[in-house]
Amino acid sequence: MTKRGRPKKPTELKVLAGNPGKRPLPLAEPKPVPIIEIPKPPSWLNSEAKRAWKRLSHELKRLGLLTVIDIEAFTAACQAYGIWVECERYYKKTNPVTGNPYGRTYEYVNKNGATNIIARPEVAIGNKALDQFKALLGEFGMTPSSRAGIEITNTPDADPMEALLSGVR
Repeated sequence: MTKRGRPKKPTELKVLAGNPGKRPLPLAEPKPVPIIEIPKPPSWLNSEAKRAWKRLSHELKRLGLLTVIDIEAFTAACQAYGIWVECERYYKKTNPVTGNPYGRTYEYVNKNGATNIIARPEVAIGNKALDQFKALLGEFGMTPSSRAGIEITNTPDADPMEALLSGVR
């Protein structure tokens, strides 16, 4: 049976937000080990997924939101993003028959001879991948609404000199 209602917000995000609900924080919650060194992205990820991995993993590590047991969920998020980008790029490819971009739709002539405009399969694939990506982003606090109200006072890698040199305040 699935759980009902909104998914619970991770305790780490509640702590960063200052526990706005003022409810007691769980005492026996498992505390997975934060990653020390970011692993290389899996070789089977597509190229856009690998770029997303490299771009996002350092920030999640810096915030202490990427642990050893989160790698698979993070990998799934990156691959979903990569699939969505592949689908978006497909629409712009030139159809060798017509010389026009493929676009999101095509004409289909049914058995009765009627012409219909149909969405390409890549539209559904891309939309599903984008939905998966957005859902996984929320799990890591990487959307504006999921991090609304979060105020980071002390990050695991907080180095004042590094922050000064990088322009982060």
